[in-house]
Amino acid sequence: MAIYIDPPLWPAHGTHFSHLVSDTSLAELHTFAAAAGIPERAFDGDHYDVPERRFDELVAAGAMPVEARMLVRKLISSGLRIPARQRNKSLKMPLQLRWDAIMPGHDALFLDLLDRWSEPHRHYHGCTHLLSVLESLDLLTEPADPPRTVLLAAWFHDAVYQGIPLQDEEESARLAEDRLRDAGLPDADVAEVARLVRLTGDHRPEAGDSAGALLCDADLSVLGGDPDEYARYLAAVRKDYAHVGDADFAAGRAGVVRRLLELDTLFHTGRAKELWLDAAQRNLKGELE
Repeated sequence: MAIYIDPPLWPAHGTHFSHLVSDTSLAELHTFAAAAGIPERAFDGDHYDVPERRFDELVAAGAMPVEARMLVRKLISSGLRIPARQRNKSLKMPLQLRWDAIMPGHDALFLDLLDRWSEPHRHYHGCTHLLSVLESLDLLTEPADPPRTVLLAAWFHDAVYQGIPLQDEEESARLAEDRLRDAGLPDADVAEVARLVRLTGDHRPEAGDSAGALLCDADLSVLGGDPDEYARYLAAVRKDYAHVGDADFAAGRAGVVRRLLELDTLFHTGRAKELWLDAAQRNLKGELE
């Protein structure tokens, strides 16, 4: 049971803010905040926003300083994390921090990808999905960091999205090849990122493909959400295919669900099976019925 605080990296109101979270309960978090004199208005669903001038004081009061990514992992593991898709705030800052950790100095490429993920026709396949995949990769590899090529594949895997299965993945892979080669990435890394992106077309990594297993499991982690989360996922997918009639969508979606249930294994890593497999099977079977 502990309170954690990340560095003051988040700019707002002429200063920078830290996040204060609990790894156990909101009651513990509220108790700590009240004792420290943090106003209730600073609470944002699963954390408190605190200005940088209070950082040292809160550490002295018992908050444990951790890196921003580690704080998010602690929050996700606690079960208190509010999914990104339920938030109204811009995701640009948390996504940029993650991008800078793997591709520093490539701001133009980040902004291009952000624009792609923010296209107005996207509902499920938008920035919230991207952040969810990146957070799922954190969970699957904790306490280590995910491989850089896997993270880059996550950034590119739906960078082109028109709702055309396999074609979207192929065009996204080609985009990754072009942009990452221009960014100076080694040819072997470029090829690996493109391979992983194409793999998300059917989510069937070969035995021993640990990188492919990580990406596919993270991409499908939404299937293992609780009933409310799964319902929101389905509603967002339906909006992505708003141009398709109800009957055609129902038939096509049923085919997708059957293919997922017919996979030799829905998840490939032991950690993903532990986290999401039972719930995913219940969700998929329930949807099909």
